[in-house]
Amino acid sequence: MKIFWFIPTHGDSRYLGTAKGARQLNHDYLKQVAVAADSLGYEGVLIPTGRSCEDPWVVAASLLPVTRNLKFLVAVRPGLHQPALAARMAATFDRLSGGRLLINLVTGGDQAELEGDGVFLDHATRYEQSAEFIRIWREILTRSHRGESLDFEGKHLAVKGAKLLFPPVQQPHPPVYFGGSSPAAHDLAAEQVEAYLTWGEPPAEVAKKVADVRARAAKHGRTVKFGIRLHVIVRETDEQAWAAAEELIRHVDDDTVVRAQAVFARMDSEGQRRMAALHNQGVKRTRKDLEISPNLWAGVGLVRGGAGTALVGDPQTVAARIQEYAALGLDTFVLSGYPHLDEAYRFAELVFPLLPLPLRNQLASGNPLFGNPLGPFGETVANDFVPRASQS
Repeated sequence: MKIFWFIPTHGDSRYLGTAKGARQLNHDYLKQVAVAADSLGYEGVLIPTGRSCEDPWVVAASLLPVTRNLKFLVAVRPGLHQPALAARMAATFDRLSGGRLLINLVTGGDQAELEGDGVFLDHATRYEQSAEFIRIWREILTRSHRGESLDFEGKHLAVKGAKLLFPPVQQPHPPVYFGGSSPAAHDLAAEQVEAYLTWGEPPAEVAKKVADVRARAAKHGRTVKFGIRLHVIVRETDEQAWAAAEELIRHVDDDTVVRAQAVFARMDSEGQRRMAALHNQGVKRTRKDLEISPNLWAGVGLVRGGAGTALVGDPQTVAARIQEYAALGLDTFVLSGYPHLDEAYRFAELVFPLLPLPLRNQLASGNPLFGNPLGPFGETVANDFVPRASQS
């Protein structure tokens, strides 16, 4: 099991849909989140993309010097990058980071945003272009280890003599992650990527997606790994966790919800449509209605695009829900919480000990004096002895 965290390059706050409790988005704060994720033992971080975000490649590069083991899941967007340039960027980042790059292939689902970036393709054509893009990208990087070039002429993209002189560290190339809910997205995932990511739908719906992508991949003689993108709201008790969920949306007014849902409705993303359907396009507002599956809460999606659900509960409950998804074949969990710095610590402290995480176990054992290689966890008691995990 691999647990990832999230770098909030589109802003961070204690409350959704309002400037109240908001945090200034600057490099110091992004560094704090990245260093926390690195030192706590998260596998890596997702850096989002889109016009509401800082550029993910610039941000990822700026965080390399302040982290040691953290991997960076960074977006490439067909139509904004040429595949040969994207391959060169990936190879450079992978070498400079010592193999810490993961690629997030993002086709895009907001037509207005895409047109603002100069992309005027419909949904089906975007997926055709994306399939050609990632095929070229993969081939250039794979051939770079042998010093070979690539000629490719497709319906939308072409290269002649494309070549990299400096290959990436990871062979044949950094792994590619991808998410999408339409049949075209599932076809692309089955044919081209290493890992398929779904947004946080109820387990039964996730199981259908996993089965469909797995069956399509088998037709190509391939296997695909699976992961999920979720928010988390974990507290020491269920009551505290649900109170925190209600608090998160306490300052969201109805007008903000209506305006946000109008933007989501214009998108041609099947995944966004499915997210909106979970809370009936923002109409349902009570906890009972927003809990769409045991401990799966759709309140985040009232005003946030993309991933709109959160696992809510005490540590044992949240760990159990994660294990339910793992039993479906998911091994990667890309998580986040508000505010992201605070919740990175909270989730690691409360839930990591309940999950099969080798790195966290390594951090918590190994030193005969303190029980871990980094010194004691917690403040030394009475200037004399190390605190136990529990005083009970």
